[in-house]
Amino acid sequence: MLKDTFGQLVFNDAVMASRLPRETYEEYLRCLNTDAELSPEAADVIANAMKDWALEKGATHFTHWFQPMTGVTAEKHEGFIAPVAGGGVLTEFSGKELIKGEPDASSFPSGGLRATFEARGYTNWDPSSYAFIKDGVLCIPTAFCSYTGEALDKKTPLLRSMEAIDKEAKRLLKALGITDVKKIYTTVGAEQEYFLIAKEDFEKRKDLRFTGRTLFGARPPKGQDLEDHYFGPVKPRVAAYMRELDEELWRLGVPAKTRHNETAPSQHESAPVFETANIATDHNQLTMEVMKRVAAKHGLVCLLHEKPFAGVSGSGKHNNWSLSTDTGVNLLSPGPNPYTNTRFLLFLAAVIKGVDEYGDLMRISIASAGNDHRLGGHEAPPAIVSLFLGDDLTEMLKCIAENRPYASVGGAKIETGVHILPRFEKDTSDRNRTSPFAFTGNKFEFRMPGASMSVSDPTLILNTIVADALQGFAEEIENSRDISAAVKKLISDTVSEHGKVIFNGNNYSSDWIAEAEKRGLPNYKNTAEALPHLTDEKNIGLFVRHGIFTASELHSRREIYLENYCKTVSIEALTMLDMARQEILPAIAKYAGALAAAGKDIAASGAESPLKKDLEHLCKLYRDGSERVENLENALFAAHARGFGQAAARLYAEQVLGAMRDLRVVADEAELSVAADYWPFPAYDKILFDVN
Repeated sequence: MLKDTFGQLVFNDAVMASRLPRETYEEYLRCLNTDAELSPEAADVIANAMKDWALEKGATHFTHWFQPMTGVTAEKHEGFIAPVAGGGVLTEFSGKELIKGEPDASSFPSGGLRATFEARGYTNWDPSSYAFIKDGVLCIPTAFCSYTGEALDKKTPLLRSMEAIDKEAKRLLKALGITDVKKIYTTVGAEQEYFLIAKEDFEKRKDLRFTGRTLFGARPPKGQDLEDHYFGPVKPRVAAYMRELDEELWRLGVPAKTRHNETAPSQHESAPVFETANIATDHNQLTMEVMKRVAAKHGLVCLLHEKPFAGVSGSGKHNNWSLSTDTGVNLLSPGPNPYTNTRFLLFLAAVIKGVDEYGDLMRISIASAGNDHRLGGHEAPPAIVSLFLGDDLTEMLKCIAENRPYASVGGAKIETGVHILPRFEKDTSDRNRTSPFAFTGNKFEFRMPGASMSVSDPTLILNTIVADALQGFAEEIENSRDISAAVKKLISDTVSEHGKVIFNGNNYSSDWIAEAEKRGLPNYKNTAEALPHLTDEKNIGLFVRHGIFTASELHSRREIYLENYCKTVSIEALTMLDMARQEILPAIAKYAGALAAAGKDIAASGAESPLKKDLEHLCKLYRDGSERVENLENALFAAHARGFGQAAARLYAEQVLGAMRDLRVVADEAELSVAADYWPFPAYDKILFDVN
């Protein structure tokens, strides 16, 4: 049964409560909810119980499972065995081993924080995220830091940001007279989009194997034109994959709930129930790994690249973000009377202020070479950060700002014109799927993150920018003699000063781009433009003020992200050159040779050859292709000479990617001109429609 399957490979609260002495379990809970440290004695007891449980589940090793700046997870397996005299072994796992590990930090990205010879780093147990068993290994979620304490991972700053927003949100609630809240949680639900393609097609394409996306590919006769794939019947092979994926995730405690076909052919989505942010982040990393592993068992490959195929929708990861108290209150829930819900309006105003002041950081948090191909297309938000509230909520805020009465438009019924269908109340606002950051009832949906990304970066940014606004609000209210008047002024001033970030229209329209420029909203069109602003003075001040990053940590991350961008585009360009030289140009030449031979045979028969025009076209494609290969090679050489910094990133964005696009135009035209049995790798029409 499902309830027996869920979490069976997780060392969760229920398992701990049943296996730990009561006093140890209570000490563990105190450690989670206060600043108290776990005693070495309690750590030993927990470690021993964790080991015994893992051995019973068939585990033979343990690992500190962490998230370095590589974008994927890392693990080093260690056996539970310890040799004893006489040739035997014992099983052991101490509290010290549970709490601290020592991986080699020199081989992970550090952005200059550590020299190559400075190898020591530490993994540190995150007791708020449950240990689990994967492939016979006990995996212990951990943070990762350098020998001198700098964060080298995704988890540490996320946890810092969760503490920051917890602190500032409780402070604001206390200023409002709400004193029963002991803890405030950031909650996240990450909708994960992905493609499934046949393994045999994947293996025949060098671009998919090395870059995760197709660098060449002519548009097929049918793509997503008929919009028949979205929410359509799931094909049997994909349905079998989805069933096994859910079962694997449920065993690991991941609350996978929704699954369906997405917009593009061969594209699908899996979405979980909301969880606390750091657990949701861990679970999403685990989900991506399990997706790939399960796909292989079905003769499939799971593609998580943001834009694996041109001409059809790419894949995002919608980050549904909210705030909840330990008393069960969603702080972003309007309630039945939002106009008089002071708590909701203040937290909403804090989000508006944070997004307006630090929209650049939201854009930076989702910047990557892969996501650049998706943002601004008609399946994703543009690169301009704005906020959707809906007409009713927007009008409500305007009424407060302008000190005029508000008349709710809510409560309307949906009329279908069919008497047998039940009537129901419609929402107060429509759903704007073009908005990068949309309010959807009791949460915000951040639609800009790419499918392959960790949700930690966008989440920690949202936590930090809202915490900063909450801090300012709390100070205003604490220093006011009239709380009601102070609250009203805060909301009114926020709408007046920061309302320019609210946009309820079509974010895809060219008119919005012009309007956003008038409003002064930043528009960083690609990663190379966005990343340097991570270390703008105001952004450094924000992170240092709330203890999220030190200035040196922030500079190191900018360098890591820039280097990753440069290397990613470089690998794509090198792959493109290999495919053009070794596969595409030879295919054009071979087919041209076959046509020339056929033309000679026709001429020998005394008839006029009809192939001359086709042959001339192929020869032109070969010449143009050879020229554009040389252009790409020159652009890549110039970029390589600049290293991996800001200047190099600009060259990759402006020169290398431009040369790649030019080469692709010729290659894709050649694909439509060369006979199918001469083309060296599977075309889009086969890849996108091959999985039944």
